[in-house]
Amino acid sequence: MLKHLIFPGLLFLSGCHVPRFFTRNFANITDHKIFPYTEVNTGDNIYQFPYSEREPLANMTLTEKGEKLPLTEWLDEKTSTTAFLVIQHDSILYEQYFDGYTPDKISTIFSVSKSITSLLTGIAVDEGKIEDINDPVTKYIPELLEGDPRFQRLTIRHLLDMRSGLDYKESYSNPFADMAKLYYGTNQLRQLSKLGFSHEPGTYHRYQSGTTALLGIVVERATGTELGKYLEAKVWQPMGMEFPATWSLDDKRHRSAKSYSGLNTTARDLAKIGALYANNGRWRGRQIVSPEWVKASITPDMGNDAYQYQWYSVTETHKGDDGKTMYFPDSLAAAAANAEMDNDNSFILASNRYPGKWYLESTNGAFYAQGILNQFIYVDPAKELVIVRQGRKWDNGYLWLFEVIREKME
Repeated sequence: MLKHLIFPGLLFLSGCHVPRFFTRNFANITDHKIFPYTEVNTGDNIYQFPYSEREPLANMTLTEKGEKLPLTEWLDEKTSTTAFLVIQHDSILYEQYFDGYTPDKISTIFSVSKSITSLLTGIAVDEGKIEDINDPVTKYIPELLEGDPRFQRLTIRHLLDMRSGLDYKESYSNPFADMAKLYYGTNQLRQLSKLGFSHEPGTYHRYQSGTTALLGIVVERATGTELGKYLEAKVWQPMGMEFPATWSLDDKRHRSAKSYSGLNTTARDLAKIGALYANNGRWRGRQIVSPEWVKASITPDMGNDAYQYQWYSVTETHKGDDGKTMYFPDSLAAAAANAEMDNDNSFILASNRYPGKWYLESTNGAFYAQGILNQFIYVDPAKELVIVRQGRKWDNGYLWLFEVIREKME
């Protein structure tokens, strides 16, 4: 009898989040149903993207193992996609839903929420609610003063660029890791305030959901508003979002938004966020967030793994005719090779893999937000292109598909 009590006892001692981890069977795009939430309501003026009169992308074919399939058939049969939407020139070029999903059905977008939290941070800065992104986080969350002294040197900029230095393990499969505690636990500020640091803030880029969780709390404290309601007032209603959304909370008592993963919305309304960034923060004649904030969010920071303000830049390593990365003995040789290629969008980087050698990394100007199970907003401002993908599983990567579609666009 005793051995049958050991495992339940361990679950109890480890905290109430562990039973939830197992009973809810890992993260799912339907997680908006299991957490308390803030309602994000639409306004009086709804905007709907018109349908393009151009030839639809449905005629596009993809080849897999010698088999050619139309795009819709490929998405349906070969992937776990629930929504796939392509917008160009502010018109719908392609829109398909699968597995019972429809345009109005929300799903959890996971870490795409991080990019939306960054947008709200920018708006709070524009409004003067956040005075300076170089402010220490403790200015807005004084409870952290009681924790590790390095919290006093942690700034909002460090949070935006994932350079917090927190000793936080981003594991999605371990029920005892920090990520499971944060996602399935309650009172996220109490959990975060107990964290230590693995290195000094600002030293290294390391992707951590706990970092964005702190950023969301900063925005809530600075604005005096729940994150979902701030989104409603500053983005959802001014932009004429088509469908109501929700933002999941840690619990009913503390009502702190899961800023790193908890926005639940539709493909059409995510596409509007992409279009907003493609147009320098302006939406149908109204400046939602400053152009300066958008520029800082989408200009590749190669010293930060092309990740800045919770957005990713699309980059590609230059390869030789053999398909392997071209390495150079010094930065001057790399610069000379780049000059021959006449590429203004290349960065010269030192190799971590091969010390003393250099290589070239290029960007085409596209950028994206991504969440687990391959939730995406992909944006190419030059071609006025926005692609949204939502789905149930990690499959196929999709960046390659976005680039294929991009190449077909005029």
